Order: sequence, then C-alpha cells, then structure tokens
Amino acid sequence: MMGADFGYPDWQSQQAIWRIAVATFYALVSLNSRNIPLLRLHTSSIPSDLRLMYLSQLWKFSRPHTIIGTTLSVFALYTIAIATTHSSISSISIIQLLGTWIACLSGNVYIVGLNQLYDVEIDRINKPDLPLASGKLSISQGKWIVGVTGILAIAIAALLGKWLLVTVALSLAIGTAYSLPPIRFKQYPLLAAFCILTVRGGIVNLGIFSHFNRVFTGTDVIPPTIWVLTLFIVIFTIAIAIFKDVPDLEGDRQYQIQTFTLVLGKTTVFNLTRWAITIAYLGTIGAGIFISSSINTWILVISHTGLLGLLWWYSRDVDLDKKESIAEFYQFIWKLFFWEYLVFPIACFVN
Repeated sequence: MMGADFGYPDWQSQQAIWRIAVATFYALVSLNSRNIPLLRLHTSSIPSDLRLMYLSQLWKFSRPHTIIGTTLSVFALYTIAIATTHSSISSISIIQLLGTWIACLSGNVYIVGLNQLYDVEIDRINKPDLPLASGKLSISQGKWIVGVTGILAIAIAALLGKWLLVTVALSLAIGTAYSLPPIRFKQYPLLAAFCILTVRGGIVNLGIFSHFNRVFTGTDVIPPTIWVLTLFIVIFTIAIAIFKDVPDLEGDRQYQIQTFTLVLGKTTVFNLTRWAITIAYLGTIGAGIFISSSINTWILVISHTGLLGLLWWYSRDVDLDKKESIAEFYQFIWKLFFWEYLVFPIACFVN
C-alpha cells in the first residue's frame, strides 16, 4: 500500500481504486428497481429503456452544472500543476487524475444529493422537475445514491493521497453541515454563502493543486498563480452563492429559508452579483500583470476583459420579474465560471 508520505499508489492500490469505482457504478445502475439487488453486477435483465431512464434521472440528481464545474476544476488544476512544475504526463499521473476526478465527482453527487433529500418539499415548489421532487426517484433510492457516493469519495481519496483526502473530507463535512438538520447552514444567508465559497473557492483549488503538486514534485509549495485563481474563484463563488436563490424566492419564503434575496430584494442581489464578478475579473487582470513571469499576461488580460464585457452586455436584458430570465442569467454565471477553468490553465501553459 501507500507509504507514510501518501505518495504514488502502488499497483494494488490502483486496482482497488478501479474495483471500487466499477462496483459503485453498477450499484447505482441497479437501484432503478427495488427488485434488483444493490450490488448485482449484471444488468442484462433490465430493459434498456428503464436503464436509460434511470441514468437520465441520476444525471439530473447530480445537478449537471455542478458536475461540469467539478470536472473542469480537476482537469484545470492538473494542467496548471504540470505547467508550474514543468513536469511531464505519465501513467502514474493519469491514474491520479482519473482517480481524483472520480473521487470529486462522487463527493459532488453526495453533497447535492443530500441537499435534495432534505429539500424535497421546497423543491416541489422551486424545482419540481428534480428527480426526488417529481417522484421519478424514490427517497430510498436517493439515500442509497448519497450513501454510496459518499463512501466512494472518501475511499478513493484515502487511497490516492493525504491532500486529496483532506480536500474531500472537508468538502463532505461542510456539505453535510450545509443541508443536514439541526445545523443546516443553508437557513442562514452568511453561513450558506460561507459554505459555498469555502468549498468551491478555497478547499477545492488549494487542496487539489496541493495533491497534484505532491504527485509531481513531492513538495507542498503553492505558487502565486494558484493563489490568484483561488481568490478569483472565492469572489466569483460569492456571486453564485448570493444569486442562486433568486429563482427560488417563492419556495424559500413559504418554508422560511432566509436568503439574501428575501432579506435584500432581487434588484440589490442582482447588482451585488454583477459587481462581485466585476471585482473578480479586474483583480485577476491586475494580479496577472504582477505575476507575468509565471503566466501569460496577454491571454489573461484579453480573455478577462472580454468576459467582463460579456457579463455586462448579457445582464442588460435580464428581467427580474420573469423566473425564466433569472434562471438563464444564473446559468450564464455558471458558464463564466466554467470559462475561468479553461482560460486560466491556458494562460499558465502558454507562458
């Protein structure tokens, strides 16, 4: 097994990782019928249309925009680690990348799934098309998915390295406190925002980079580029955290969930969101100039200026009286978030 420094996994550890991943996949697929044992590894008896329906609901249950964000962040941080350490891609690092990705995706599903388990009644008002709210997945199936993915996330992270284990464990702990009574931080606007920006902003970026950096160099040094990216994501995540509840105004009001939207109003939250993202872009442009030795300043400045302009151009047509318009703007914010994890690694790699 792995040494005391939690370095590269040996061949037995690598095999264990993939056995856990494959067993979990089949376990989740088997959940589409109560008559199918949880860990059956052969699903040929399940009708293909039923299997596809279940996988479609599992995809919705995982909240796709968060899955995309998690995927991009893992691959981006891997790329930045290669660029900043001047390392080359190896089979060991690829295994680490894929294992990290599976662990983080599993943790993602655990967090968003747990939130849905305790928000079923609210979601029937705010998000009636979600699998649990619509009844297309049962509560028991939701609990199994959350339990299996939580165990999978911790198991793989423990096999791969200490920094990944710390990252996943902290993320799951905060995600649990966010949704689970009696703590349920999501009831309090500041604590809810703190949970989101802590995980998405600080823990994910610093933790996953530290994991990959140890894989490549055996050290725990965090370069200035990662601090810049982390600060950008922290500020950007504040914008996501305060705006995410604007489309859910009615359900939150009915169930007395205090959000920034209920406290400050839609217009104020909308403007705060735009200015928070603006500060993130301008701050990154300025920081890029000062760390020009480790990042391509031109790519950073041009891309962030263009994305900032796109934000203000798109936001002109948002109608805060229409839920569809608000939801579209929220998804647009997430697309800007995705772009950061595409642009920033390029600026590091092309330097």
